Amino acid sequence: MSVTTPCYCSRVDAQRAIDFKDSLVTTAQADRAIQSASRNIEGHLHRLFYPWDGTKWFDWPNYQYAYPWRLWLDRHDILCLTAFSSGSVNIPLNTCFFRPQTPKPGFPFTWIELDRSTSSVFGGNSATPQNAIQVTGTWNFTAEADQAGTATLAASITSSTSPVTVTDSSQASAGDLLIIGYGRGTAPYPSDTLGHAGLIAPYIGERVLVNDVAMADTSTAQSGSGCSTASNSDNALQWTGAGNPVAAGEVIQLDSEQMLVQSVTNSVATVTRAWNGTVLATHSSAEIYANRSLLVTRGYAGTTAAAASSGTAVYKHRVPPLVRDLAIAEAVNQVLQETSGYSRTVGAGEMAMPASGIALADLWDEAETEYGRKARVRVI
Repeated sequence: MSVTTPCYCSRVDAQRAIDFKDSLVTTAQADRAIQSASRNIEGHLHRLFYPWDGTKWFDWPNYQYAYPWRLWLDRHDILCLTAFSSGSVNIPLNTCFFRPQTPKPGFPFTWIELDRSTSSVFGGNSATPQNAIQVTGTWNFTAEADQAGTATLAASITSSTSPVTVTDSSQASAGDLLIIGYGRGTAPYPSDTLGHAGLIAPYIGERVLVNDVAMADTSTAQSGSGCSTASNSDNALQWTGAGNPVAAGEVIQLDSEQMLVQSVTNSVATVTRAWNGTVLATHSSAEIYANRSLLVTRGYAGTTAAAASSGTAVYKHRVPPLVRDLAIAEAVNQVLQETSGYSRTVGAGEMAMPASGIALADLWDEAETEYGRKARVRVI
């Protein structure tokens, strides 16, 4: 099974949270769990935490009982505007404001107001109130990203290339939303001094959803005496050539044995042997492979698949930390419940009792307090 929807934690996040390995949890279980946890979070918090570019429509007049210059976006968070119109009449982005004016850092905007000193109005030439307002931009809670470790494209890609190979897979796994060439463009009105919506620069880059991962040749071979015996303590991997071909956090493979890279110092990688249920083996001048071949859905979340050159930086969408923690906890809980037939207990013998899940409930409470959309945000 592969991941088909964006997740707020990755397959690796869930598997490593309590050291799932030795086939205790299958890939299919982890993939189902992270997707279920992410959709469950959206349902409870009434928000989407991954970005989407596109157009949404709103009625005008509507039943919001709002001031005639205000448009409540209700369940639709917005981050930046690229086009705005009403009744097919363009509303310049230097004649409208995002609100709240000073949102909490890292939080989106939840309504739009027209600058009352301008001639912009809602309604315009609309023949019907239905879908009279058209709003185009980047939606949902956050669109920020950080470079995925030191990952860049290992080879140039076209608009249809898949899988995509990267130079560092330590921060990329199934369920992640990656951005190739992430950045910010030019604001429509960069010299605006009144804080209009046109002052906010649009997001650029192609978003890709990682569906699955596979091994790719690092073009480097094992060298020296490290990992040459079938012993867990023989864990200092060396290689031919200069530089560091592997990164801490990557899963690599020598022959048929997988290893987890714990650290890299002075061209020596300290690894955990026999990872993912593979068997300890002896190795001699074995080619080093890493999980760098990413099977992806190109042009995801409203972006367009495009060509990119080798060496282009690869970024990873930044999920709010508390949401990520909750997704991991929910995914781990689901897997543990499945493996126990939904009768998980703690303790042993006469002290055994059903797992209470109190810590998970606390995490839900914290996430709902911080990020949950409130049932009422305006007067009636």
